[in-house]
Amino acid sequence: MMFSKSKINEPGPKATEAPAPAPAPAEKTEFKAPAATKAKPPASVLSSDLHVEGNIRTTGDVQVEGTVDGDIRAHLLTVGETATIKGEVVADDVVVNGRIVGRVRGLKVRLTSSARVEGDIIHKTIAIESGAHFEGSVQRQDDPLSTAGAKRITGPESKS
Repeated sequence: MMFSKSKINEPGPKATEAPAPAPAPAEKTEFKAPAATKAKPPASVLSSDLHVEGNIRTTGDVQVEGTVDGDIRAHLLTVGETATIKGEVVADDVVVNGRIVGRVRGLKVRLTSSARVEGDIIHKTIAIESGAHFEGSVQRQDDPLSTAGAKRITGPESKS
């Protein structure tokens, strides 16, 4: 038997009966997915061979591995072991593995064992690991990110 009249092998209405509405829900799901990924962009990384002269301001996260001569304001600032920052640091969370010469202001400040900080720290909570090098004063404030106290201490700042 070479030929069969079975409907299994015949093209018929089954090929055209594929439900058209099926892709529509998939498209709606794909459309919603990018909105969920908008929540948090990745941290900006300043590599170890980068030297920045000037201030850095962002509402996002910054990881510094190079050198910054200027102030940094961010949501989360991570100072890498090879990094040096000469200026004021203001962030919700500050994690210092490298060197900062200047004031640090943050809600949560953490100095790891490899940290070197030369300057005052104004914080809500602080953690200093054994081995960290710190020269300066420590002051607890409920709102360490407030610029009112900083203007009184450092003088006039540029208007934003």
